[in-house]
Amino acid sequence: MNAADPGYCATDLNGHSGPRTPTQGAVAAVRLATLPADGPTAGFFDDEGTVPW
Repeated sequence: MNAADPGYCATDLNGHSGPRTPTQGAVAAVRLATLPADGPTAGFFDDEGTVPW
């Protein structure tokens, strides 16, 4: 199991005040969803890679 941080994205929930688009926010989640079976686990990731807990 991994967790993805999409960053502060402009959505209906926040009145479109975020500087990132939903497409930009999806990058980390898509990357994690398409990892091979031997990919990293138990991590927290954003667009740039691993985020320290």
